[in-house]
Amino acid sequence: MAKIEAICISEQKGTKKTATESASLEKEWGIRGDAHGGTWHRQVSLLSLERIEEFRARGVQVDFGAFGENLVVSGLDLRKLPVGTLLRAGTALLEVTQIGKECHSHCAIYHAVGDCIMPREGIFARVLEGGEIHVGEPVKVEARKGIFPWQAAVITLSDKGAAGEREDKSGPVIAERLRKNGYQVVEKILMADDRKALERTLIRLADQRQPDLILTTGGTGFSPRDVTPEATMAVAEREAPGIAEAIRTASLRITPHAMFSRAVAVIRGRTLIINLPGSPKACNEAMDVFLDALPHALGLLRDQIKDCADFFGNIKSYNC
Repeated sequence: MAKIEAICISEQKGTKKTATESASLEKEWGIRGDAHGGTWHRQVSLLSLERIEEFRARGVQVDFGAFGENLVVSGLDLRKLPVGTLLRAGTALLEVTQIGKECHSHCAIYHAVGDCIMPREGIFARVLEGGEIHVGEPVKVEARKGIFPWQAAVITLSDKGAAGEREDKSGPVIAERLRKNGYQVVEKILMADDRKALERTLIRLADQRQPDLILTTGGTGFSPRDVTPEATMAVAEREAPGIAEAIRTASLRITPHAMFSRAVAVIRGRTLIINLPGSPKACNEAMDVFLDALPHALGLLRDQIKDCADFFGNIKSYNC
């Protein structure tokens, strides 16, 4: 049986977390009194006891909370839980929102021994239902009532937009249309046309946030700074060429310039990544091509192989 082995909090960011026997979790905030609480997706951090014990077996003695974790849980391989998993801890209900994390400024443990397990083994969650938690209480994976909405991220590639010289109009248009179709837009990003930066962002999103869909806009043409397709292909595990082909075919009925699009569509893990054009009008036209059919593809990626649910909870049989 999985259970809470330790509860750790810190009143200020950047300070070591200390263990306590109990804590209160506040809905859509986190642990009361912990500096990392807030209206964001990483309200509570969790780490498996077994991973800590493996680290200690290397001869490094670390206290609970040393990796920045709020909850230490035994009997459950947290790293294997997909985003969207519901965890009942005490009377509180958590939803997993991220797997692993980027480490920009290494912690004291990393500087001491050259390694830290939190970036690759830790997970993060938000609090759906507040409640009390105590050391020794069980942690259970809870079945979801209803359908987990499709998750999406939107990335705008624009040198001028990132420099503040041009308003990003395409990203908001894409995000609003996704929301109207029942998607939860978990991140909106505006960045320069930088191939390596885009690769890192796509990897972070697909591997850690694990959205069902990532839509990029911009950087698909012939300009030397148009590197979106190259970055997308660099992170791909599988290609999905039919989507880009369908968009180009439909766009050619509108403008001959569609033949100059180098946009691609790929899969990384269970995330579908689709490149869109740079203008709001062209983005809407491209989304007209695939948006209604997308639940079938996303249902397959989620391994819903019998029936794929649409955004509104109705069941559509696709003979998956």
